[in-house]
Amino acid sequence: MNEITIGTLARSAGVGVETVRYYQRRGLLPPPTGRKGAFRVYGDAELARLRFIRRAQTLGFSLDEISDLLALDEESDRESARAFANAKIADVESRIRQLEEMRNALQSLVHCCEYTEAPAPCPILNALTDENSPPPSSAVQTSTARKA
Repeated sequence: MNEITIGTLARSAGVGVETVRYYQRRGLLPPPTGRKGAFRVYGDAELARLRFIRRAQTLGFSLDEISDLLALDEESDRESARAFANAKIADVESRIRQLEEMRNALQSLVHCCEYTEAPAPCPILNALTDENSPPPSSAVQTSTARKA
């Protein structure tokens, strides 16, 4: 078993020392039990757990979700792990739809701005400023439909 300091642990996992301490305060990472002189030391298990946390974050899991994942047993909780992953997939797909709607609305506003004959107001700024105007996607669809 390797005995490493918090700095080495953090560098090995690609995080900062304060991140390690934060994860300890949140209960995601246990505090070190060993000591080497005046220094607390960590082992392979803590490094593996820290890497697990980081990989789960890159997949979009929140720290609360990661806490739940860490509580699962690799041998007996396959169904629960799959349920977590499926829920995350649904969340990602929902966010993708929202981002596509945002992109479409912005593309419509840019199109309207490029092809409108009126010099003012700017369709983009007007859509963002005027609280009485319809949402950008429907406002632009209406104005582009008029041109057709």
